[in-house]
Amino acid sequence: MVARFLTLKLTLMGNTFRKSVWQTIGMIVAAVYALSIVGLLVVAVVGLGVFEDPAWAGLAITLGGALTVLGWWLIPIFAFGVDATLDPHRFSTYAIPRRTLVAGLAVAGLVSVPGIATVLTALGTSFAWVLEPGTLLVALVGAALGVATCVVGSRAITTLLAPVLESRRYREVVTLVALVLVVSIGPLIGWLANGVEVSIEANPGDSTGMQLLPVFEQAAGVVGWTPFGASWALASTAHDGDWAGLVGRLAVALGTIALAWLVWDRALARALERPPVGDSGGGRAKGLGAFGRVPFSPTWAVAARTATYWLRDPRYSGSLAIVPLLPVIMYFSSQSTGNYFLLLATGPFVAWILGFSISNDIAYDNTAFALHVASGVDGKADRWGRAIPMLTVGPLVSAATVIASVWVADSWHLALPLLGLAFGFLLVSTGVSSAASARLVYPVAKPGESPLKSPQGAAMATMVSQGIGFLITAGLSLPVLGVGIAALILGGALWGAATLLVGVLYGALILVLAVRFGARVFDRRLPELLQQVQSFP
Repeated sequence: MVARFLTLKLTLMGNTFRKSVWQTIGMIVAAVYALSIVGLLVVAVVGLGVFEDPAWAGLAITLGGALTVLGWWLIPIFAFGVDATLDPHRFSTYAIPRRTLVAGLAVAGLVSVPGIATVLTALGTSFAWVLEPGTLLVALVGAALGVATCVVGSRAITTLLAPVLESRRYREVVTLVALVLVVSIGPLIGWLANGVEVSIEANPGDSTGMQLLPVFEQAAGVVGWTPFGASWALASTAHDGDWAGLVGRLAVALGTIALAWLVWDRALARALERPPVGDSGGGRAKGLGAFGRVPFSPTWAVAARTATYWLRDPRYSGSLAIVPLLPVIMYFSSQSTGNYFLLLATGPFVAWILGFSISNDIAYDNTAFALHVASGVDGKADRWGRAIPMLTVGPLVSAATVIASVWVADSWHLALPLLGLAFGFLLVSTGVSSAASARLVYPVAKPGESPLKSPQGAAMATMVSQGIGFLITAGLSLPVLGVGIAALILGGALWGAATLLVGVLYGALILVLAVRFGARVFDRRLPELLQQVQSFP
């Protein structure tokens, strides 16, 4: 029966290559990228163990393995909706013993790009102890236990939290938390790098590796006794001859797998008997919302619907959640470099990103785009309706970011030119988005899915479409950028006022022309756009 699960998963993976060319390309690119990373990691770790100090290899395997387990356990919680090809609910009508079902799902969970990469990395890095046959055997056992900890623990957590994961409110909150964690990685790395640099300057006689070795040893010593790192620390413990520690870590590893297996088994039984049905209660009617606050016209109806999406759809609100964090990232980056250039550039950069955020608005409509076709909304009303919410909120957010950056940097003399750049970039990027979204449409996460999820085969189309849009926006923004650079170099209130005037007037001109062009393209390609949106996987 386990072999049948494995065959079924392989068949499903093979069928993805027949769906579309983009899915095939995406799978091949992901596989090549994963194999290259695996090869680099294995060569580096094995080289440490064979040609350098085996202790370094043990530290790398313990800490890296713990991070791998943590990723397997946490990523499915944030990126909900991924790898549901073997959903256990689909087997509820079959008389399959639960233990057999758990074992089959566990083995099938390895048949994916991340699963295969994890197995190859775990087995390959074990040969860092190739010069010590006894330790190598322990390392292979630890690798098998580590992979089992990854898969069983991941399945146990996702199955246990399945009723909560079905909640739309939970998905919205988790999305925002995930985005905050992702954008915080940069400042954290900068802070750590700055601390290492200070440590090196304080102890110039020691090499960087010798200064960091005690820190890594202490971290590995603690992590090796946790469920995340116990399996991976078995080999280094055997190498040190700590047999009591080896038995203790083996007990922690086996206990973790047994507990995760038990949790998964009980959660699966509950899920099969009482499968989640999603949110049962609908929201209570509270009037027309944004539709009751705008004039009665097709343009303002589209604007009201777009504004509602921005407030209630996590795929939109997640994009807005990043904006307040960008100044924080730029501030930490400026602290590490010693100047405030990146911080001062935050306002124009935020404006650019805000305007470009509506460049694929039609794809986010999903099946709701059929309402535009059925109701006969013309291109002009659709283009301006989607741009109005951005033109209402965008200038306020951009201006607030500019004022905050010049206040922190104490550079009030740059306020006018930076405002001019921000408003110019916002108007130009909004105009380009209004034109591009009528021509370049690519797959996105469907309503209710994780905003962090990318449909299979969409990576290449996304890169090409966004690359073209960014190049066009950059080219059309050159006049505003040129005046802004002149104002920053020459200084003076007149140059600042000129930048603000040029940014607003030139940006407004590009916006009007781009919206008109986008409206004509929209009217001409309306059937093709509907067909594209409905064909997205």
